[in-house]
Amino acid sequence: MSDTLPTLWHLDVSHYSEKARWALAFKQVRHRRRAPVPGTHIPIALFLTRGTRITLPILQMDGSTIDDSTAIIAALEERHPEPPLYPADPEQRRRALELEDFFDEELGPHIRLLAFHELARDPERYAAVMERTAPGALAKVPAAAAAYGRVLTGLRFGVHDDQAAELARAKVLAALDRLEEELGSGEYLVGDGFTVADLTAASLFNPLVLPDGGPLPNDVPRPKGMDSFSAPLEERRGFEWVSEMYERHRKPAKVAAAA
Repeated sequence: MSDTLPTLWHLDVSHYSEKARWALAFKQVRHRRRAPVPGTHIPIALFLTRGTRITLPILQMDGSTIDDSTAIIAALEERHPEPPLYPADPEQRRRALELEDFFDEELGPHIRLLAFHELARDPERYAAVMERTAPGALAKVPAAAAAYGRVLTGLRFGVHDDQAAELARAKVLAALDRLEEELGSGEYLVGDGFTVADLTAASLFNPLVLPDGGPLPNDVPRPKGMDSFSAPLEERRGFEWVSEMYERHRKPAKVAAAA
């Protein structure tokens, strides 16, 4: 097995990590994966980036360390241009990158905060999720893993703040409105094909929709608060579109080894 394979450092349940995983799978780039225990990923990220970053995903490829899902996709597009995620037309490319940035900034942090906020309020279901998603030994002690997760996400993201959660709900709804507005009567956000804009929106809406093929198990009951928030949205076109994008374009990855 070649030692030159790219290595993706990621968090299993992270929607930003899912964005990077999807891009690697879409381009069928054979790679290794490393999934550290949440919390330990912070010093690992600091080490890998020489102190410039505390978050994952990080991709090590061709002697470079590439942090941030947007930069990872840009690097993959340069080194593996087929199939493309950036439109060839300059104006469409500009729009696709603009939408990628919008969903990265205006959806990603807020839907993460909301998901963890509702999990923290529902310890029983948090433990059920941990039993299915926690790496290594943590999965064997789901209640303890859930307690650890509540502390970690509270410190890292402020998920226990009710006002922040209310703002997050508004931001998620605004992003869903923007998604549907940009789609119009089309199937894709930009042009007639799948682009980085579609990949970003679909992967970052993952915690709301729980589509088949996503990183979160959709057969585990979601937290009651998240369930009541998402239920009225399930008939909306944008909600259904996320599942459609997963069904059409989320292909199995060429993973050489996982840890």
